[in-house]
Amino acid sequence: MTPDQYCQHLLARHGSSTHYSLLFLAPEQRRAATALFALSRELDDAVEGSADPGVAHARLAWWMQELVNLFDGTPQHPITRALAPFVATYDLALDRFVPALQARHRLLEMPRFADFEALRQHCYSLSGVFGEMAARMSGSRQATTWARGGQLALGVRMIRLMRDAGRHARAGRSVFPVRDLNQFRVTPDDLVRTRYVDGFEALMQLQASRARQALAAAFDRLEASERRTQHPAIILGALYEALLRELERSRFQVLHQRIALTPLRKLMIACRTRALGPPSGSALT
Repeated sequence: MTPDQYCQHLLARHGSSTHYSLLFLAPEQRRAATALFALSRELDDAVEGSADPGVAHARLAWWMQELVNLFDGTPQHPITRALAPFVATYDLALDRFVPALQARHRLLEMPRFADFEALRQHCYSLSGVFGEMAARMSGSRQATTWARGGQLALGVRMIRLMRDAGRHARAGRSVFPVRDLNQFRVTPDDLVRTRYVDGFEALMQLQASRARQALAAAFDRLEASERRTQHPAIILGALYEALLRELERSRFQVLHQRIALTPLRKLMIACRTRALGPPSGSALT
């Protein structure tokens, strides 16, 4: 299996929305973006796939060294080997990835986010760099569009945290601002014990509103020429907007189950969005 095949298989095996968002890119752009998001997936798995925080910290430290190897010209892992040909093309740099690893280390330390601004900064650190780089890999040459890619990544990460709130709670991680929990009288123990207390739905509605605002900001007044280059981002936004609607339709029953779109539905949304654009009333229009 080649490094490129490894990355493609990784995203396809996870059934990730990213995999479907990249289907219509030109081959070289798709190779670059697939390697980029495979790296993001592996970093997430280092945290989510380890019951022992010490093991997870060690895995992240290993990835930090492997990124050093990448920029020294000696990558060893299939993902970094797949990403290596694009370092110069897209002006990638080690210091752009460091905050993403640091944010994952902090997540293992069971942080409490005092308010939404603290959570927003955390989410951006986790994913923003990948969104910005992906915007470049899709063909944009405008720094404002790269920043919009980071805004999209923020919205996507927030929706993922909502979807996985139950799993995070059971692992001892609180992904909601303390101010919001207090406002709606929801406790971390309620989340751990899968108690859908009276304020839980309102708490989630507030997070959903913020996530939708982030998605909208990513595409608000985007130039037509830039919109054409950003069809992978638009597809990704459409996929997560559809997931958000499913969470809302369930009344955010996420503490005891994982709500997800099926692979077939993801493919249908990707194809429809590529052909027709986002549906009427979408935050992405």
